[in-house]
Amino acid sequence: MGDPVRFLIHGASGRMGQALLRLCAGGAVDCSVVAAVSRKPAQRVVDGVPQFAASELAGVPPFDVAIDFSLPEGFDPLLALCRQRGAALVSGTTGLSDAQRQALAEAAADIPVLWAANFSLGVAVLEELVERAAAALAGWDCDIVETHHVHKQDAPSGTALALGAAAKRGGGMPRYASLRAGDIVGEHLVQLTGTGERVELVHRATSRDVFARGALHAASRLRGRPPGAWRLRDLL
Repeated sequence: MGDPVRFLIHGASGRMGQALLRLCAGGAVDCSVVAAVSRKPAQRVVDGVPQFAASELAGVPPFDVAIDFSLPEGFDPLLALCRQRGAALVSGTTGLSDAQRQALAEAAADIPVLWAANFSLGVAVLEELVERAAAALAGWDCDIVETHHVHKQDAPSGTALALGAAAKRGGGMPRYASLRAGDIVGEHLVQLTGTGERVELVHRATSRDVFARGALHAASRLRGRPPGAWRLRDLL
């Protein structure tokens, strides 16, 4: 076996950042967290992991892959640092501007990058199934129903839109419906309906850890890959 992958966790104080740190400490993948970056860390070292403020980003130790679940305002400095150091970037930060998405695309000429709205490995497989089903069932109605907890603001969800894009690649014309109820982590139903029959493709997440595990899976497999814009399903 090779050396453990060296991770930089960007957005370490957030819900996803905390999950990533917990799973890394528990041995979810063969890795070493060399730095955890947040706006204003309360301590310099937590559980053996050095803590850095966002303003100190340039001083972090060498790393192989940055895993980013932060805010758009912190994205540009991290992308620039990854390009400067030749490190890979895995990001799930939402709300990126068109200019930031363009910068990410340009960075793919120099480093391996992966951005995804959802890091569930099951959803990555579901996207492929939806595209294939839509292509095979031309002319069928395509409806996507997504259900999340009551605190989720955006609708349709980013995952629903990604599934819709997969359906469009297969020739489908997706319609969307959104439900907000209780504390549901996330459910997505893609329904393809023809005359007298219906196909349903469903994914249900029961723990938010699935997203952190997927990000770690992707990051551990992105080290050493050639530059390019990678997809989660490329790394399954």
